[in-house]
Amino acid sequence: MDKHLPEASILYQFEQGFNPVHPERSRIRPTIIGSGEISVIFTLEQIPGWVFKRLPLFNTVSQAEAYREKYAQYLGYLQEAGIELPRETSFVVQHTRVVLYIAQEAFESSQFGHRLIHELPSNEALDVIHRTMQAIKRVWTYNQQHAPTVALGLDGQLSNWVIQGQRCIYVDTSTPLFKRAGQEQLDPELFLQSVPGILRWIIRQFFLEEVLERYYDLRSILIDLIANLYKEKKPSLIDDSIRIANRLLPEHSPPITRKDIDSYYRMDKFIWELFFWARAFQRWYVETIRQERYPFMLPQKVSR
Repeated sequence: MDKHLPEASILYQFEQGFNPVHPERSRIRPTIIGSGEISVIFTLEQIPGWVFKRLPLFNTVSQAEAYREKYAQYLGYLQEAGIELPRETSFVVQHTRVVLYIAQEAFESSQFGHRLIHELPSNEALDVIHRTMQAIKRVWTYNQQHAPTVALGLDGQLSNWVIQGQRCIYVDTSTPLFKRAGQEQLDPELFLQSVPGILRWIIRQFFLEEVLERYYDLRSILIDLIANLYKEKKPSLIDDSIRIANRLLPEHSPPITRKDIDSYYRMDKFIWELFFWARAFQRWYVETIRQERYPFMLPQKVSR
């Protein structure tokens, strides 16, 4: 793998000829290798050994640089908490709009947690889940030791972790989830830009705080990880995963039950499907009614 840092000039050329609605028509064609609820992950033939996320969220370069600074701080805090991270960097590119590119070293798709649980025997798949949960608990321990000065959040689902031998590497770092003195450092309004105005109030009023807060609570993070086994088509691992999680919870925490998992998954599915369709509608409205260029590359609909 070529580990040299990506060249900003290539990303600028990519942005100049990029078609976010039809990426395959771009002057430099990206290869989409994955998608989540918010963004897609892609590679460029011209920059081997790296994967990219494109965040076209900003109105000014200073806004993007401020986000980039918080992103760098978040990486530092995660490392302090004992979380192993990939090699990564970031670039601000200005063309028709200001875009932040997050670049990470690439890993084999077979090394991601959500892939491994399909390839390994059940006992080894549960070991992957256990190791991931132990890493997540290190963040919780860090938060307990540094409260109320700093609190870190993270999205613990298996697709965000790479297992390489004894290494457990967290890769979903592009959203800097951390608080200082109880104050969220991420501006959630940035991520509502791609939602139609008519739905922004609904999401902001009823879902946004809940979605953000659950990334800071150990019990909620573990419930989210386990509930995603439904999405990964591995419900057979749920009951054993609940038992593993309950052994890691602090004494004062109520134990996780199968009812908790099922209830959470139903609500989580509703929230993200609403968000997906809202963004799809926004893209149609901008492209068809306003006849303007839609700036975001939308994730594929996630099967749940």
